[in-house]
Amino acid sequence: MTIRLNKFLAQAGVASRREADRMILNGEIKVDGRVVRELGTKVDEALARVEVGGRPVLREERLVYIAFYKPKGFLVTFKDPLGRPTIMSLLPKLRQRVFPVGRLDFDSEGLLILTNDGDLALRLAHPRYEVKKKYIVEADGLPGPDALYRLETGIILDGKRTSPAKAKLMAGGPRRSRLLIEVHEGRKHEVRRMCEAVGHRVRALKRISFAGLMLGSLKPGQWRFLDAKEVGKLKTTAGMG
Repeated sequence: MTIRLNKFLAQAGVASRREADRMILNGEIKVDGRVVRELGTKVDEALARVEVGGRPVLREERLVYIAFYKPKGFLVTFKDPLGRPTIMSLLPKLRQRVFPVGRLDFDSEGLLILTNDGDLALRLAHPRYEVKKKYIVEADGLPGPDALYRLETGIILDGKRTSPAKAKLMAGGPRRSRLLIEVHEGRKHEVRRMCEAVGHRVRALKRISFAGLMLGSLKPGQWRFLDAKEVGKLKTTAGMG
C-alpha cells in the first residue's frame, strides 16, 4: 500500500508530519537512494527504502506516550545549533524516537506530551480540533474586568483575532497577579502576547493541562508513561475515539 512520505515518517516515529515536511523540503530524506524534496510524495510502505541521515527508517510497532514536565531554560527541540540545553538531555533513552506535541517556549514550563504516534500528534496540535490547554500565568499588575473580558473575547495578534478563551484571576495585587488562562489555539507565544496586549507583562508561565491530561505531581524534568486510559482520552479528545 502506498502512503504519503510524511505520514510514513510520522508513523515510524521520526517526526510529526509538519516536521517531516520540513525535512523533505530540506533534502534530508532519501527514498530508494534518491533525495526527495517534493511534498506529497508517496511511498510503498512495505517495499520502499527510506533513509534519514543515511540510516534506514524502520516502522515502529510499539507506540509510546509520555507526559513530561518541561523545566524553564530548555528548548523543545532535538538539538540546538547554538548549544543551548534541550529537553532531549532530560528524557529517557528509548528504542522509539518520540517527538513533542506542540511547543513550550524557552522561558515557559509545564506539561508536554511526547509520542511517536504521528496521527494523534497531528490532531492534538491542529486548531481544527480545538484541544484545550490551561496555563497558570504570573503577570505584572492587576488585570481588571476589562482586561479579562478582552482576553476572553479575543485579542488582535498579527492582524487576526484570537479565538475565545477563558481567563480567571486567581490572586493578585498592584504589583503581581496570578491568572488561570485556557486556550485552544496554538499560535506562537500566544498566551504571553495576549497578556501583554492588555498591558500585563508575563513573568512566569506554566502549562498545567493539555487535552484534559493534567501535569499532576510531576516535578520539573520528570516524566512518566501514559496508561491506556489516558491515551484513550487523548484519542477521544482528538476525534479518534
